[in-house]
Amino acid sequence: MAYLEGKNLVASYGVVPILHECSVEVEKGELAVIVGPNGAGKSTVMRVLLGMLEATSGSVTLDGKDISMLSTQDRISKGLAFVPQTKNVFPSMTVEENLQMGGFIRKDDISKTIEEVYELFPILHEKRKQLAVQLSGGQRQQVAFGRAMMTKPSVMLLDEPTAGVSPIVMDEIFSNILDVRNAGMAVLMVEQNAQQALNIADKGFVLVSGRNEHTGTGKDLINDREVRKKFLGG
Repeated sequence: MAYLEGKNLVASYGVVPILHECSVEVEKGELAVIVGPNGAGKSTVMRVLLGMLEATSGSVTLDGKDISMLSTQDRISKGLAFVPQTKNVFPSMTVEENLQMGGFIRKDDISKTIEEVYELFPILHEKRKQLAVQLSGGQRQQVAFGRAMMTKPSVMLLDEPTAGVSPIVMDEIFSNILDVRNAGMAVLMVEQNAQQALNIADKGFVLVSGRNEHTGTGKDLINDREVRKKFLGG
């Protein structure tokens, strides 16, 4: 059993079925990506894993324990962290204030975790007194990652972290994501830039109409002729 696993997930918005026995998983120290066309159910998987949408069947397990009935808040306290696509920083707060806000559910001293974030992302230490709104797109995403890390999670869920950024910033963000993975976290990412995401992924899931169309290593999926033709532009 994988560290985080969503197994045979079925979910709907009202009477509209979205996920059809969809399964995803990720291990600690691994980067797994979910790709597929618009409307494939990628972000819905994230919502089910986080407990923001209840699955009508299937299960979500974390470290071998079923968390399917837990609230979003309880799942976060158990080790899940989420970086949404938009509104993932407080623009009128400084970098350091953003990180402090990320540790709001903790009762212990968070200063050591802030230092660990600064070690992982040195530019944030340099700009710690700067307002987030004054940062570049890549730096703001580092703040979002750092803020998510303040709860000391074991799993980070990312919803389209490179949406709307330039290719240069996208490369920077992907590099940051690999830094988070290399720090020992399990990272599960929904991403529209399928080619680039699969290039850095340990594991990939291609969803179509809420179903697993293809599953494999990032390298295997990139080299799969059918995947390339349908989803990667040849």
